[in-house]
Amino acid sequence: MSPAAVSLTTIVVIVALGAALGFLAGMHRKMDLEQWTVGNRGFGAVLMFLLMAGELYTTFSFLGASGWAYSRGGPTLYILAYQPLGYVVSFFILPRIWEIGRKYGMQTQSDFFAVRYGSKYLTAFVCIVGIVSFIPYLQLQITGLGIIVSIASFDGIGRTPAMIISVALVVAFVTASGIRAVAWVSVLKDALMLLAVLTVGIAIPFMYFGGIGPMFTALVRAHPAHLTMPGATANLGHTWFISTILLTSLSVYMWPHMFGTAFTAKSGDTLRRNAVVMPLYELSLVFVFFAGFAAVLIAPGLPDGDLALLTVVRRTFAPWFLGVIGAAGALTAMAPAAIFLLTAATLCVKNLYRPLLAPSITDDQVAKMARVMVVVLGVVSLLFAIYSSTTLVNLLLMGYAGVSQFFPGVVLGLYWKRVTMAGVFAGLIVGVATAMILMLDHRDPLFGWSAGFLALCLNFVVTVLVSLFEPSDVAVTRAWIS
Repeated sequence: MSPAAVSLTTIVVIVALGAALGFLAGMHRKMDLEQWTVGNRGFGAVLMFLLMAGELYTTFSFLGASGWAYSRGGPTLYILAYQPLGYVVSFFILPRIWEIGRKYGMQTQSDFFAVRYGSKYLTAFVCIVGIVSFIPYLQLQITGLGIIVSIASFDGIGRTPAMIISVALVVAFVTASGIRAVAWVSVLKDALMLLAVLTVGIAIPFMYFGGIGPMFTALVRAHPAHLTMPGATANLGHTWFISTILLTSLSVYMWPHMFGTAFTAKSGDTLRRNAVVMPLYELSLVFVFFAGFAAVLIAPGLPDGDLALLTVVRRTFAPWFLGVIGAAGALTAMAPAAIFLLTAATLCVKNLYRPLLAPSITDDQVAKMARVMVVVLGVVSLLFAIYSSTTLVNLLLMGYAGVSQFFPGVVLGLYWKRVTMAGVFAGLIVGVATAMILMLDHRDPLFGWSAGFLALCLNFVVTVLVSLFEPSDVAVTRAWIS
C-alpha cells in the first residue's frame, strides 16, 4: 500500500470507531430533553473529567497552540497560564451553579439568567451572544479538522470533503445520543491525544536536535527574540499577555457548553475534584509547544503556522503513525464540535424560540426541534469554515471576547443580592458592543490591552453603576434566595 493509503486507512478506522462510540452511548436510553442535554445529571468524577477535557482541549490545543508557537513565539505562552487559573475560578463558582441548577431544573446557561433575573429579553440576548460566539469556536474545530485530515492523508482527502464527512458524522451521533455521545467519544479522543502529543513533543526534538534543551539552544541562536515578548509579533507585549490571561481565565466556564456541562455532574464535590485534577491535563500542551518551536527550524517559511505540527510529523514518522496522529486530531475536533452543536441548538430552541415565539411547546417538542437545529447549525458552521481564512487562535480569541461578557452577570448574580436585571443587561450590551467594535475595526490590542478585557472591565463598571442607581428587583431576588 502507498503511504497515503496506509495513513488514510488508519484515520478512517479510528474515526469510525469514535463515531460508533457516539452512536452506542445513547442506546437503551430514552433521549428526552433532560437526558439529551445533561445526561440525567449522573456523570461521576472520571466521566466528568473526560467530558470537560474533551471540551477544553480541542483542535486549538492540537494545531492552534503549535501554530502560534511557530509563527508568534513568546506570546503563545499565555495558553499555559489561563486554563489553570480558569480551574481556580471553576472551583468556587461551578458547585454553586450546580446546586442552583438542580434546584431549578436548569439545562443551559440561559436558564440561569432566566431564573436569576426574570427577563425573557435578557435571556434571549444572552442566548444570541452565546450562539454568535460559538460560531467562530465551532468554525475553528471544523477548519482544524480539514487541515489535519488533508495533511495526514498525504492530501488523499481534500480539506473540504474531510470537513463535510466529519460534520455529517458529528451531526448524526449528536442527534442520536446527545451529551453522552460527547462524553464517550472524548474517552477515545483523550487517550489518542495524549499518546500523540507526548510522542511528537519528545521524539521530534530528540530526532532533530538531540534533546529538548539543545532544540531551545538552537532556536535561541537562530531567532534570539522568538521566545521573548512580543516574539515574532509587533504588538503582543506584556500588557496584552497579562490582560489576555485575565480575560480568558475568567471566561473558560462562561462558554455556554462549559457552563451547561456543570449540570451533568453527580454533585458539587465532583466539580471541585475536577477543578483540582484538570491542571494535570495542561501539561500535555507543553509537548505541543515543543513541536511548534522545533518546526521553526525544521520547516521554516510555512505560509500558515497552523500547518507546522503536521508538516513536521509527516516528514518524520511512518505513514501509519501519521494516520494515528491525524485520527487523534480529527477526534479532537469532533468531540468539542459535537457539544457546541448540541448546546447551541438547545439554546436556539429552548431559550430563544420557545419563550419569545412559542411558550406553549413542550420539552419533548423542544428536544425534537433542537435535533433539527443541530443540522442547521452544522451546515452554517461548515460554510463559515470553508470560506474563511482566519487563523485558529484568532478565532478562539474572538469567541472569548464575546462569552467573557457573561462573567459579571453570573458572578454578581451568585454573590451580590443588589445586582439588577437592568444593570446586567446594560453591562452586557456595552461589553459586547465594545469588544465587537474594537475587534472588527482591527484595534485588538488597543494601546497594548486585549480588546476583550477592556470590554469586560467596562461591562463590570456599567453593571455595578446601573444596579446601584436602579431599584432592586426585590421579588426576583427573594425568589432566588428562597
